[in-house]
Amino acid sequence: MAAPLPICYLDGEYQSLADARISPLDRGFLFADSVYEVLPVFDGRPYRFTEHFDRLARSLRETRIPSPHSHAAWLEILNGLTARNGARTFYAYVQVSRGMEYGRNHAFPESVKPTVFAMCSPLPELTREHREHGLSAITVEDFRWGRCDIKSTMLLANVLMKQAASEAGANEAIIVSNGQVLEGASTSVFVVKGETVVTPPDGHRILPGTTRDAALELVQANLTTQIRPINVDELLYADEIWISAATRDVLPITKLNGLPVGKGRPGPLWQMMTELFAQDRKRLAGTPPA
Repeated sequence: MAAPLPICYLDGEYQSLADARISPLDRGFLFADSVYEVLPVFDGRPYRFTEHFDRLARSLRETRIPSPHSHAAWLEILNGLTARNGARTFYAYVQVSRGMEYGRNHAFPESVKPTVFAMCSPLPELTREHREHGLSAITVEDFRWGRCDIKSTMLLANVLMKQAASEAGANEAIIVSNGQVLEGASTSVFVVKGETVVTPPDGHRILPGTTRDAALELVQANLTTQIRPINVDELLYADEIWISAATRDVLPITKLNGLPVGKGRPGPLWQMMTELFAQDRKRLAGTPPA
């Protein structure tokens, strides 16, 4: 994976990422008492900016962390990172913790200021191998905390799931619970059967996916879309399985638990989906972020 870009933002200052420091008493470090957001920037324009920062604002409300910035101020920070790093296409990572107190207390401390951090990294490239042959996944039972709809940095369970996938030679872990498909360890999940695209509904067990929503919006003119619970059997007998993430749009899963999905190669509807995303970015190029 490519190294992040050299300049970050920390508590009001742009500085060298290699030299950036926070206190070990920060509650994000001690308790994972923090939330984050990730969004792509294409040719200097944040993609689906409002949707991403609406989700960040929701995560802050749900965790009762005071919101440190307006949407306009967040956009100014992103523009500052773009200018200082001399990059036009990347993904931005933004994290807000409750802040630092001198001590370690579970209950919210009084009069602490949120810690705000942002950095940029190159977007992962879809390799020729992945484009031609797709990716693989395994299914794992859910053992995360009960509020997965909050984009919290409390990601240990997701890390362990991702590691299980890696050790199985797979790219992603698809999380299931009581026979129902939820999401990937770091992605949203779609099941395609015929010309119908299905994805699970939002709820406390699933993170609302901004890229998932964009995909549904883009594809609805061409295909039937459904937001409803997905049984594991539907996953096993799907014609195509897709996963989506802010940094990679929509990717095809062609092998699940060691068995081929559909014909075992990226399907025609995924090909159409990637073209729709490319057209959407081209359409938005040069327009103000929204």
